[in-house]
Amino acid sequence: MKLTRRDALAALAAGGTVIGGTAALRWANIDDDGVGEHESRTLEAVARVIYPSTVSEIPRFVETYVVGRFQDRSTDRRGILEAIATLDEYAQTWYDDAYRKLERQTQARLLSEMGLNVVDPVPDGTDVERVRYYLINELLYALYTSPTGGTLVGIENPQGYPGGTASYQRRSR
Repeated sequence: MKLTRRDALAALAAGGTVIGGTAALRWANIDDDGVGEHESRTLEAVARVIYPSTVSEIPRFVETYVVGRFQDRSTDRRGILEAIATLDEYAQTWYDDAYRKLERQTQARLLSEMGLNVVDPVPDGTDVERVRYYLINELLYALYTSPTGGTLVGIENPQGYPGGTASYQRRSR
């Protein structure tokens, strides 16, 4: 299942983010020294672990969605960057390398060992709660509020994405 920039824009719109143009939604256009290749690749690595294996085109989707969020909310930007630093700190302590450089199975194991599959997401909570809130939940929200991602769980017409009455009258697939 191929994710597109259009999916990312739909997810941003569902979350109330107003976007002026898609050309600006690239990592290179973020006016912030704290965001570089390491941070973008870490977000893509997390998405590859938590998204279903049938999903493709993850880097472009994540870039469009996260850059849109960064431009709209500086608090989210700070929270996401701090969560990436926390995730890397755990990876470095437990596996002697940055999260994005670990094998995918090791990345998944690290997320599980941190308890990210059971902890509540709290933006001002513990380290693990913040990683859950700013990385895991944010990326899952982006996926499942997009038209393509919504079809994975039987949501043919996610909130904020127009579908018309025909979408409500068809049987689910």
